[in-house]
Amino acid sequence: MVWTNKDTKIYCSFAKKAGNTGCRMMNTAFYHDRLNKIYKSFSVDNIEDAVKAVKTLDIKGFAITMPYKKQILKYVDSMEYYVKEIGAANTVLNDNGKLHAYNTDYLAALDFLKDFDLKDAHILGDGGYAAAVKMAFKHYGVKPKVLSRKNGNWDLEYIAKQQSEGSFIFNCTPLKYEGMVNANVETETGQKLAKMQASYQYKLYTKQEFPLWKKFTLHQIGD
Repeated sequence: MVWTNKDTKIYCSFAKKAGNTGCRMMNTAFYHDRLNKIYKSFSVDNIEDAVKAVKTLDIKGFAITMPYKKQILKYVDSMEYYVKEIGAANTVLNDNGKLHAYNTDYLAALDFLKDFDLKDAHILGDGGYAAAVKMAFKHYGVKPKVLSRKNGNWDLEYIAKQQSEGSFIFNCTPLKYEGMVNANVETETGQKLAKMQASYQYKLYTKQEFPLWKKFTLHQIGD
């Protein structure tokens, strides 16, 4: 057992409204592996101020969720190639004050999508998570149709029709719909995706395999 002390390394997440999923998974995994690390989620109104706190307190790594996945790129020093193309990140490591951005949503989506027939595919939503999923589709040579209220083509009747015809639909909004892949962590697929991306985050934070989920080998990171 490693007790929290002056040498404990801090990791965290920043969101408009903090949640518990990351805290439960990361702290359980840290405890399982007997690592002197803790994880805490924070509700923040200003991501720039949060980044300043990271540097001031020497927080070693952090996750970012809605609505800061795109904004965070203004405040990092470097990023993975796919982060630049996606235009959003959800994980940042702090190396002596230098911040490097990753997108483990993208890596998890790569793993999740590899066993599906993706010929006729749709994405619901156009936020940072949707951008990561769209990039994963691109990796497999698929160009999904993006449906969102912002681009004016959000049509529930059309969505229902695509479901009935067997189209692959990846819902990247907070809403929950039956009969499609949902990113919402209150759904079965959302929980699976959360564990998959957390396995990549854990590897970044610790250079160890995530003890709460199987090892994924499609893309190796943090070696």
